[in-house]
Amino acid sequence: MAIYKEDIAEYIWRNGEIIPWKDALIHVNAVGHASVAGIFEGIKAYWNPDKNQLYVFRLRDHMKRFLFSIRMVRYGFEYSLEQLEQAVVDLLRVNKYRQHVYIRPYVFQKGMVRELLQPQPGKATELVIDSWPFEAYQSMEKALHVCVSSWVRISDHIMPPRLKCFSNYHNGRLAAMEATINGYDWPILLDDGGKVTEGPGACLLLVREGKVIAPPVTSGILESITRDTVACLCRNTLGIEFIERPVDRTELYVAEEVFFVGTGWEIMPVASVDRIPVGSGGIGPITRKIAETYRSVVLGKDPAYAHWLHPVWD
Repeated sequence: MAIYKEDIAEYIWRNGEIIPWKDALIHVNAVGHASVAGIFEGIKAYWNPDKNQLYVFRLRDHMKRFLFSIRMVRYGFEYSLEQLEQAVVDLLRVNKYRQHVYIRPYVFQKGMVRELLQPQPGKATELVIDSWPFEAYQSMEKALHVCVSSWVRISDHIMPPRLKCFSNYHNGRLAAMEATINGYDWPILLDDGGKVTEGPGACLLLVREGKVIAPPVTSGILESITRDTVACLCRNTLGIEFIERPVDRTELYVAEEVFFVGTGWEIMPVASVDRIPVGSGGIGPITRKIAETYRSVVLGKDPAYAHWLHPVWD
């Protein structure tokens, strides 16, 4: 399910400086163990050719979540929210982007790390912000065939999914490998009580009787900014009821529509769950309406949501 290009940027941001991408090097002993508690974010900037403008979508909200995760792992960290925002804008400008861009800030313990658990709080960190082009709006006609994984979703009292940490993603990786081996496009994970949570890297929503149903943020999911965006669009623009409540596995089999939402995938419809077709087996009308509205918002075409956009070019 690759959605990113292999292109590399000309410049990268590292520890307060913008340097050539090819010069951003560290010793091999400074990786590996250091990534155990590494924190990252995934952000997108959208190019609007009609306005000749690149808009970073919900930059402040992403950086707030980044700082919340850093607080939870007790890293030593010296950058403010405003400094992080400016660093992203500076990086996009120096790379002269006039296309859709994915932005990846990440932070990890600085120097040679041989202590796997890194239990001492407040140690110095490396902060890197990378960027690369991406293809927006995957074909809405390509709905996914998914399965319910045998792997159980991590929970707040084990490895909190609220924490956007590299280590947490191994849970989803195991489920994704299982799904791939068994001939599915992607998995859905249940919690230890058998309730629906999300998929690896994307939240899950379903439609029943014309209402969008979402597992709550306390069900072992990431506090997704895209999920929050969809909730706002449903309630404030589309007039669609958005309900947060626990979701049973069997509801996936009787739902009118099922779809993933996330920064990477944006809005991604589901065709079947465990070989049981969802609706007509393609994108449903509510999913399509949400996807079209989402696209309009991120491209800066809806003035009602201009406060979510951070323009890059003067």
